[in-house]
Amino acid sequence: MSDQDVREQVRARYAEAAVAVSVGERSALALVDADQCCAPRVTDANASCCGGGGQVDAAFGSSLYGAEEQGELPAAAVAASLGCGNPTAVAELRAGEKVLDLGSGGGIDVLLSARRVGSTGFAYGVDMTDEMLELARANAAKAGASNVEFLKGTIEDVPLPDGAVDVVISNCVINLSTDKPAVLAEMFRVLAPGGRIGVSDVVAEDHLTPEDRAERGTYVGCIAGALSRAEYLDGLTAAGFVNPEVVFTREAASGMHSAIVRAVKPADCCPPDAQGACCAPGEKADCCASGQHPAGSCGCQ
Repeated sequence: MSDQDVREQVRARYAEAAVAVSVGERSALALVDADQCCAPRVTDANASCCGGGGQVDAAFGSSLYGAEEQGELPAAAVAASLGCGNPTAVAELRAGEKVLDLGSGGGIDVLLSARRVGSTGFAYGVDMTDEMLELARANAAKAGASNVEFLKGTIEDVPLPDGAVDVVISNCVINLSTDKPAVLAEMFRVLAPGGRIGVSDVVAEDHLTPEDRAERGTYVGCIAGALSRAEYLDGLTAAGFVNPEVVFTREAASGMHSAIVRAVKPADCCPPDAQGACCAPGEKADCCASGQHPAGSCGCQ
C-alpha cells in the first residue's frame, strides 16, 4: 500500500468517525477501535477490539480525561476523543501561551488548551478531515470558545508561519503519518525559540521491528505506524530539538505503549543580524538554513 493510500484510509476512517459522533450514533473510538479486532469472529461494527462487547480499549479515548475536564466540554467533543493521553496536562500550559494541536479531530484538546491559556492566549487545531473540522468548529461554538481556530491542513505541512506558537501538542496522531521526519520538522519550525512540545503517542519498544508492530494492530488503529522509542528520540534530535524524552505510561499492545513525548526548541537562536557571521564564509550558503542547523540557530558556530 502506498503512502497516499494509507493517508486516504486514515482520512476516510476518521471522517466516518466524525459523522458517527455528529449524528449521535456512538463514540468515535468505538468505530475506530473495531478496526483492531483480534479475531475474525468480531464482525459487529459496534464491537471493539477483542472484547466484542462494545467496551473500547482503556488506553485510548475520553476515559483518559478527568470528570471535571469532560464536564467543561460539549458531549460531542468528548465522544470524538481518539487519543492515547492528555497532552494538555503533559504540556503544562500557562496563561497567555499560543498552542497548536496537530491532528485536532473533534477539538477536545484545543478546547481544553483554550481554557488553560485563557483570554490572553490562543489555541489552533490542524486537521486534514473536513468532517472532523466541521465537528470541531461546532463544538467550539457550543463551548463559547473565542480564542480558538481550526485550520485545514496536514501535520506534515502546517498552515502557520515560522515561530507562530509557544507549544505544540498532539494526541495519538503522529503515529498515523507516513512522513514522520516532516512532522517533527514542522513542529520545530512553527515553535518560537524556547518553545516546547507535549505529545501523547503510541510508541514501540526498541526491539520491535516494523513488521512486529504491524502484527499487533493496524495503521489506522494507531499501532502499525508507531515509532520506536529510539526512533522518536533520534528524530527529535535530528529536527533540532534538545532534551527529548519518551516516557511509557500504559501498554496499548504487546511491546507497544501509550507514551508522553517532550522536547524543547533551543532558545539561544541568533538574531538575523548575527546569522551572517555565524558560519565560515564557504559554509554560509548552506549551514544556517540546513536541516542540521535550522535557520536562526547558533548550532553552526
